[in-house]
Amino acid sequence: MKKAVDILNRMGLTLQIVKTAFAAALSWLIAATLLHAEYPFFAAVAAIITVQVTVADSVDKATQRIIGIVGGVLISMLFGLWFKVGAVSIFFVILVGMAIAKALRMNPQIISQVAISSLLVLAFGQGQGEYAYERVIETMLGSAMAVLINALIVPQNAVPDVETEILKYSNLSAVTLISLCVLMDNDGKVRKTGRSEVDALISESKTCRKALELAEQSLKYNPLLTHKRTRLSRLAVHVSKLESITIQIRGIRRGLVDLQLNAFFQMEAADKEQLKLTMEATADCIVAFGESIIDSSEARLAELRYKIRVAREEQALSLRNLKNISSLETLRDMGSILTDLSRIITETEMQNPIWFKAEATASS
Repeated sequence: MKKAVDILNRMGLTLQIVKTAFAAALSWLIAATLLHAEYPFFAAVAAIITVQVTVADSVDKATQRIIGIVGGVLISMLFGLWFKVGAVSIFFVILVGMAIAKALRMNPQIISQVAISSLLVLAFGQGQGEYAYERVIETMLGSAMAVLINALIVPQNAVPDVETEILKYSNLSAVTLISLCVLMDNDGKVRKTGRSEVDALISESKTCRKALELAEQSLKYNPLLTHKRTRLSRLAVHVSKLESITIQIRGIRRGLVDLQLNAFFQMEAADKEQLKLTMEATADCIVAFGESIIDSSEARLAELRYKIRVAREEQALSLRNLKNISSLETLRDMGSILTDLSRIITETEMQNPIWFKAEATASS
């Protein structure tokens, strides 16, 4: 089934296109048979425009179109009382309609819809109230059909995309933290700053946040996926934690760069190796944290708790090595790095295992 869907997508027959065609055909059928509309294509056009990627987007598009049409109908009916259809009347009806919509600070799409509706009603209806009334009804029908079809026929569920992005984000966070270890091997010569790696992590954080926002949109006004909202709210909390971890990694990078520029920076090989072990153990916590977000089984949580315990032990050893440092500047920078590492571990701690069991049940 999945292979067939992939083939159809490569041919251009995506689910959204199929739903758009179905919504347009159904709107035409209802408008022609039940409403006996003289111009059923208006309902079909409304359906085509209204079908969007998410139900929330469809509702937004439907609202914009209906407001624009009502505004355009009122303007055209007003001008139709005094003007016949011609270049002059078309100029003024569009000018006034768009100007009023702009003055009311309406959405640009609504402003365009007011102009289009004003033109069509003036040209075809010639100021007739019956035509204008039917125009609004048909548009509301087409918009409603589009929203219903988008919500009820294979509604988009972007939650798995968020989970995929969280895994990528957590893994990249761990890789970035480990990559910063090389900054301690420069022997006072600034050959590498870690900025490009951290910038890549920041870019990934934005991608993950965008995926989360899209998922939130996909569940809005979606009656068939309401059970996913609890899961998504939990994922939003985890994304915020990963963003906090990113902030700490940025601080660690700055601290290591400051140490490079510190003329009094001296660190024994053993102390340097211990700090690397602490950073690597902390990176392991981030990876385990990301995996436990997706799979909150007891085995995953136990592994995370073990990684956190190991990281805490490595951090304690690094703290003991601070007594070997005599320079206050070096001590300040090292303390800042270890503080950021401690904050990362705190972000990865699961505060309530029962809560995660409930989350795992909700996501299944």
